Amino acid sequence: MTTAELLGQDPGWLIGVKALIVFIICVIATLMAVWTERRVLAKMQLRTGPNRVGKFGLLQSLSDGVKLALKEDIIPAAADKVVFIIAPIIATAMCFMAFAVIPMTGVVSIFGHQTALQLTDLPVGVLYILAVTSIGVYGVVLAGWSSGSTYPLLGGLRSSAQVISYEVAMGLSLVAVFIYASSMSTSAIVDSQHQNIWNAVVLFPSFIIFLISMVGETNRAPFDLAEAEGELVGGFHTEYSSLKFALFFLAEYVNIIAVSALATTLFLGGYHALPGLGFTEQWLGGWFTLIWFFAKVNFFFFIFMWLRGSLPRLRYDQFMKFGWKVLIPVSIIWILIVATLRVLQQEQAPRSVVLAFAAGVVIIVMALSSLFERKKDQLRSTPLPEGDAPSFPVPALPQVQSINVTGGK
Repeated sequence: MTTAELLGQDPGWLIGVKALIVFIICVIATLMAVWTERRVLAKMQLRTGPNRVGKFGLLQSLSDGVKLALKEDIIPAAADKVVFIIAPIIATAMCFMAFAVIPMTGVVSIFGHQTALQLTDLPVGVLYILAVTSIGVYGVVLAGWSSGSTYPLLGGLRSSAQVISYEVAMGLSLVAVFIYASSMSTSAIVDSQHQNIWNAVVLFPSFIIFLISMVGETNRAPFDLAEAEGELVGGFHTEYSSLKFALFFLAEYVNIIAVSALATTLFLGGYHALPGLGFTEQWLGGWFTLIWFFAKVNFFFFIFMWLRGSLPRLRYDQFMKFGWKVLIPVSIIWILIVATLRVLQQEQAPRSVVLAFAAGVVIIVMALSSLFERKKDQLRSTPLPEGDAPSFPVPALPQVQSINVTGGK
């Protein structure tokens, strides 16, 4: 029985129970993610981190949430009140909706019913996730526009351009996964990796492009240009306070967990155990697969923390140039390569032909990389001619009258 058929037998009350379980897991995971990030970054930067509220500071995230809830809720006089209130709700709701098609476990028993911890299985499940996360950017854009202030508006515009740019690269990186798995269903993609090598190995370029794109799409350092404190104060949520700010804070971390869960599903075999440890999937009546799933999600979340603690923020033009001129062209070329290899495989071409094609691609990539590096070295070693240095107009200094300290001019 396929996962879609199994989920199709779920009664309505069981779907509601699973939705509640997924919601609770996301909220608890967010609280633990905030605490983990603060502790890990503190270790990286030789600090202590939260250690007062609860054992090892475990209740610090919960106390921060209570503090935000008790703060005064301020709405600026120039804000569009209706849109100002709806924006954080849109941003948060879309992040939770992405978990509807992500398989977190294999077959388990819930109140005597055999099912999987997945709300539904759509034939185009991955496209559903991309669509839902794309709608989430409306919350950011509307928050910046409705605030009635310049800096939130600039932050909203930056975020929309950023998400659209890296959403294209992310979508293109997934095309190779669809070709290789012959499906866009999340459960089918997980099953295709169970008996084969993980997609992170077979489709390594797609894996790297997806990693970069998911950091850019979630507005995380070093790509947190929509919230740049030094330029935009706080970006699109500058005018928000109390629970509305808490919703944006929650949406950011739930979105991080969502893209990490998607990366786990598409590239690391989903909820399945590591190679050689498949016998553990039957432990705890199949619920042990949930531990494997979140262990892989935590791996991706650690990458987010590592980047934040290591890399400086990029310039906005560098960031956009990297997305449009590097990631997208590389993704298109990689799709052509994967499609060609897939056709050769389906046509049962001789292994020598497949290997020759793969070797030719490697040689061409190495040759282009060598030429590019040689050109860069030539540009660095070429001195600027005399008198050709770039000049910029400098306004004249204003005339300042001297003042006599005794009172006369």
